[in-house]
Amino acid sequence: MSKESSPAKSSTTGRVVRPLPARAAVGWLRWFPGIQTLRHYQIGWLRHDLVAGLVLTTVLVPVGIAYAAAAGVPAISGLYATIFGLLAYALFGPSRVLVLGPDSSLVTLLLGVVLPLSGGDPQRAVALAGMMALVSGVLCVLAGTARLGFVTELLSKPIRYGYMNGIALTVLVSQLPPLFGFSAGGEGLPAASHAFIGGLLARSTNWVALALGAGTLVTILLLKRSKRLPGVLVAVVGAAVIVAVLDLSARAGVPVLGRLPQGLPAISLPMIRWGDIVPVLLGGLAVALVSFADTSVLSRAYAARVGGASDPNHEMVALGAANLAAGLFQGIPISASASRTPVAEAAGAQTQLAGVVGAVAVAGLLMCAPNLFTSLPSAALAAVVIASALALFEITDLRRIYRIQRWEFWLSIGCLAGVAVLGAIPGIGLAILIAVIEFLWDGWRPHSAVLGRVDGVKGYHDITRYPAARIVPGLVLFRWDAPLFFANAELFRDRVLDAVASSPTPVRWLVVGAEPITSVDVTSADALDELDTTLHEAGIDLCFAEMKDPVKDKLKRFGLFSRLGEQRFFATIGEAVGSYLESQSVPWVDWEDRKK
Repeated sequence: MSKESSPAKSSTTGRVVRPLPARAAVGWLRWFPGIQTLRHYQIGWLRHDLVAGLVLTTVLVPVGIAYAAAAGVPAISGLYATIFGLLAYALFGPSRVLVLGPDSSLVTLLLGVVLPLSGGDPQRAVALAGMMALVSGVLCVLAGTARLGFVTELLSKPIRYGYMNGIALTVLVSQLPPLFGFSAGGEGLPAASHAFIGGLLARSTNWVALALGAGTLVTILLLKRSKRLPGVLVAVVGAAVIVAVLDLSARAGVPVLGRLPQGLPAISLPMIRWGDIVPVLLGGLAVALVSFADTSVLSRAYAARVGGASDPNHEMVALGAANLAAGLFQGIPISASASRTPVAEAAGAQTQLAGVVGAVAVAGLLMCAPNLFTSLPSAALAAVVIASALALFEITDLRRIYRIQRWEFWLSIGCLAGVAVLGAIPGIGLAILIAVIEFLWDGWRPHSAVLGRVDGVKGYHDITRYPAARIVPGLVLFRWDAPLFFANAELFRDRVLDAVASSPTPVRWLVVGAEPITSVDVTSADALDELDTTLHEAGIDLCFAEMKDPVKDKLKRFGLFSRLGEQRFFATIGEAVGSYLESQSVPWVDWEDRKK
């Protein structure tokens, strides 16, 4: 057995560290890490995977049912998605421990599409949710093969916090009516809040159901950190037993889940109406973005724990394959789970075989014991979803952001309000738009500075930060802290001319400190050419220092480098200053020369 494929134990924790395959797969096999894992599988891992899979089952069943019910589709669809999603990821997924399934972050996205379009028809709700899974799956596969796995990195942390907090708030409010034992409509946070308050004022609360739901929620939260007791299973089974023993469904009118269909579904393509296409496409896109954001963060975190590397493009393809499988087998969209993955890891899962065992165990329950959760109260399922929604909220880091960068904090709050008021899908679109604007703003209105020489400090520095800095007579050293592109080319020109106009002495040279300039486009290159003409007419030479070679290469392709002349480009600012002093015969004593 090679060292690369043998398990190692951490010297500090004694925990088994999952190995990576001994050799990287080549050709078509690289898309099927599950096959690679089987080829290098060790019999010593089997016991750990079997135990972890059975432990995982205790969470997969109640959570899968709860998220499906919360999303407005039949509960069985959550279990179908769990089974076939786990099997597909075991074959395609690069992570050895990641667990996929229905997730609280997707509930409000599904609800926003399924609820208004299905009209309460469960079969149509299944078709809509299944098609959203297919759409998100296709998008993820295409984006992964096109190596677009970096897209979620374009959303800044405050924006991610904003839309996830908005989703968590929307999910929480949507589950309050079933927690209180009554039904209420309402799409989006304002409508759902209004419907819930209306139900309370109409005295629709079922106090027995509320007591069961509150007890379930408290139990889950109390056992959340327990590694020995599965809090969700204990709480849900306890509530179901109480309802069954006391016959609370009949005697107190407590809403219950009811009987689940027996067996497994056949593969089928979900059929939707022509009028549903646009909202389903938009919903599938939103699901793809949110699910991959969750999956990429979790995969990176767990890869770092075992000393491996995460491949976001491969993760995107695997997530897409899992969603395709879920959609073709009457399931709902799925994502990596931040609650079930730690369960598998803590139970000792070594490979994705643990997920396969969990999927097979769930399938076995549907085949042999579909009535097991017949007495499960809807209030308990709502409590499961609410507990997950509470875990989505990010408050601590937002406090830190409020202290250090207040405008980004309010940007996050704006994204939260967008998701809460407009709905999950438009809100996420707004978050992406804000992210693009935020990115462009830094380049559109960047910082710039006139540089001077500071006695006792090496280099040249911003004269606004160092008021005692000395300026070389007749020379303006100008630094631009951003790429030059079409949106800021005119601003660059104006600030350069302002720097020339503000010089205390007649300017002969203007040197652009170009190290921060990482790119130049055609528009900005033409603006540089026009600026050179303007400065030349005023008797001023335009020069550059510390320009990167790739940027020079672009200027050469644009023809600007040859027009300006190689003599106007200097390796360092110090070299440019020295050349200016020599060519213009300007008297200047540097502080380092005075020391000598």
